[in-house]
Amino acid sequence: MAGSTHTVTNQPPPLVGYDVYGADRALTEAVERHLAPELLAEAHGDLCALGRSAGSAQLQEWAAQANENPPRLRTHDRYGNRVDEVDFHPAWHRLLGKGVAAGLTSAWTRPGGHVRRAAGFLVWTQVEAGNGCPLSMTHAAVPALRADPESAATWEPLLTSTVYDRGLRPVGEKAGALLGMAMTEKQGGSDVRANTTAARRLPDGGSYELTGHKWFCSAPMSDGFLVLAQAPEGLTCFLVPRVLDDGSRNAFRIQRLKDKLGNRSNASAEVEFAGTWARRVGEEGRGVRTVIEMVAATRLDCVLGSAGLMRQAVAQAVHHCTHREAFGGKLVDKPLMRNVLADLALESEAATALGLRLAAAYDDGGEQERALLRIAVPAAKYWVTKRCTPVTVEAAECLGGNGYVEESGMPRLVRESPLNSIWEGAGNVQALDVLRALRREPLALNAYLQEVGRARGADHRLDAAIKDLLTELADLEGIEARARRLTERLALVLQGSLLVRFAPPEVADAFCASRLSAEGGAAFGTLPHSLDLASIVDRAGPQA
Repeated sequence: MAGSTHTVTNQPPPLVGYDVYGADRALTEAVERHLAPELLAEAHGDLCALGRSAGSAQLQEWAAQANENPPRLRTHDRYGNRVDEVDFHPAWHRLLGKGVAAGLTSAWTRPGGHVRRAAGFLVWTQVEAGNGCPLSMTHAAVPALRADPESAATWEPLLTSTVYDRGLRPVGEKAGALLGMAMTEKQGGSDVRANTTAARRLPDGGSYELTGHKWFCSAPMSDGFLVLAQAPEGLTCFLVPRVLDDGSRNAFRIQRLKDKLGNRSNASAEVEFAGTWARRVGEEGRGVRTVIEMVAATRLDCVLGSAGLMRQAVAQAVHHCTHREAFGGKLVDKPLMRNVLADLALESEAATALGLRLAAAYDDGGEQERALLRIAVPAAKYWVTKRCTPVTVEAAECLGGNGYVEESGMPRLVRESPLNSIWEGAGNVQALDVLRALRREPLALNAYLQEVGRARGADHRLDAAIKDLLTELADLEGIEARARRLTERLALVLQGSLLVRFAPPEVADAFCASRLSAEGGAAFGTLPHSLDLASIVDRAGPQA
């Protein structure tokens, strides 16, 4: 019989059995700020239920299972018939079903729907980020489909349904449906106007036959896809169902699944079209304009997804340091560790505040808010997603060697962290999109300046940052080469204005000192020691 060599002590308990939503003060306050009072009770009830589910041991186990057992491509059945199906572990289906049931594809159908969904998506990303892809694609497809009222009448009720109806069947037989995207090709990537997939018009006028390929197809197990292809009049958007109305399979050949750095539970595919039936969505030659709202919605989800990853990383780090002792006391009470944790918490809260503000702009829908989104979404997508990787890596370091071990969950967060910066247009694409908005849409800059101007006079560092930003905007010399710097400043000033207006004074003070002036360093943990760092860390704790 083996003898005991030691007693396990000084190991933090698992962060489990808590309300992921209710324990996030920055998130709950943002929901209260942006939702109408009459909606709050129901929204808080729904989000707390989702938060408790997200924090449960059962769902954390499902998340681990879904990532340890990635999807598998099955091109043929046992008889040699082409089927092109993707098989997932049962845990994936359970998680995706809960996400659909929680309304994470139904923002367009209820008052305050975008804020409520944004908060839910931020919570759900913390459990398992991979199933966020089909949830995001399905949610974002709704405004694009509305360019074809007939398709929207059929598909929108299914996309916004709270029923996860898995399996490939004609959509008329289903209680819910998922929609993916297939836009980019080998030769063009983000330059979709270089696409070569061809669309041949069929005699009925609204139907087409596609021939070509897609290098990245998101969520290939979906019921349908929005696809960009070259029609006679130019690049056009099409709806491609997996199963036709007569029950036969559409020509949708999955060549292989991508072997990705992270996002392992989710499938991303290379596909080919050969005589594939498609229905036109929007006018011929107006494909980019048709999908632009879909792209904006998925970009906001990149912001929210990164905010969720950062929040979970910070929660794990604070939880660990609250329970772990070293060198005569709790790690959380050590001045240098407290500085690191506070710095990470600032980044997380700023991302949450910005993401929820943009979701509220969608709910408002007015001209001013739409103009703000035009410049703020690409700026936020650029900056927040780029901050995710350094935050998750630093948070893992707070756990020491334990943070480098798979069982901690931190490596999965680290592997996932670069994804949102790359997908839906990488950094340069976002920065150039900001320049495009500045040049073509003067209302966008006006809306942005009015938004940040609401905080003017509350903090001298924010005021100085706004002034410097105006100076930079006035200088058009070499503007494209400076696009990243300009976009970064636009995002930081907007985050600072939101925190100055709505966050506790110690949070706003620390953010303005470290992000808007030269009082912080390049690495996390370099905040001025005179700040109220203990209060910032206490606010960021998961309160398990």
